[in-house]
Amino acid sequence: MIRVLDGIDAFLDQLTAVQLLPMLLAIVAHVAKFGCTSLAWRNVLGAAYPDVKIQRRSIFGAYAAGVGVNAIVPVRAGDAVRVVLAHRAVPGSTYTTLVSSTLVLSIFDIVASSAILLWAVTTQDAFPGFGDLPRLPTFDFAWLLERPLAAQLVVAALLILLVAVGVWISGHVVNFWGRVRQAFAVLQSPAQYFRTVAAWQAADWTLRLVTVWFLLDAFGIPQSLENVLLVQVSSSLATLVPLTPAGIGTEQAFLLYVFRGAAPSSQLLAFSVGMKLTTVATNVVVGFTAIALTLRTFRYSRALDGTAPP
Repeated sequence: MIRVLDGIDAFLDQLTAVQLLPMLLAIVAHVAKFGCTSLAWRNVLGAAYPDVKIQRRSIFGAYAAGVGVNAIVPVRAGDAVRVVLAHRAVPGSTYTTLVSSTLVLSIFDIVASSAILLWAVTTQDAFPGFGDLPRLPTFDFAWLLERPLAAQLVVAALLILLVAVGVWISGHVVNFWGRVRQAFAVLQSPAQYFRTVAAWQAADWTLRLVTVWFLLDAFGIPQSLENVLLVQVSSSLATLVPLTPAGIGTEQAFLLYVFRGAAPSSQLLAFSVGMKLTTVATNVVVGFTAIALTLRTFRYSRALDGTAPP
């Protein structure tokens, strides 16, 4: 936390040096990718529920709301908000199918992020080894990695919990596997999947890289495709299981390591925190605006307990 606060101080000290035009362009690109991902999700749901008219703006609102909550609440609490709002937007839908539909989107994301990670690991000497992770400042999982026995117990407990949840769900949810298969209906036609889902996700990933490109320019960090990809890898790794809001601690740790020597440490701190604050602020504004328009309240907890007005 102290390291993160140091980064915020560095960001504020260099705030006047931030170039506004690249910053604004980065924000525009970041917001535009919301539309791409929400369209891909809407098309997945459209294939799962072909007889239901699913409005694009409703799914955009659900997706944006989830992103907004994830920006400030750790452990991906916004995913629950996203699914609940989607359930309201798709008449006759089930939570099993809606949750499974996000797995369809994960197919492209896993392939894209794995390809970039493989490039970074095999062609770049930029990322720390596994044994170096606990020594990185602000790394979220440093305490756990320094204690192998505790890490093994946590992993074992999570696996047992997943199996138990799976057994309980399969025994209590009517036609569970049928509802899961329903979410994957779009994959029955590869042409439809690539045209209506993968194409929009490819646009989403392109806009992610464009956002990073403009943010590098805004903070005076050398722009190159290599640097953009390294930042994207750092961001993806940080948000896998974020213990801090938006994974800011882990992302800062990776960025400081990746760009060591490329710029003064104060400038790197300003960039790491400034980039995260910019994206988090944008996510919060767009996400909670979506919640307010959808639920007529900013209290996202009402979406989870079902007390919000329809």
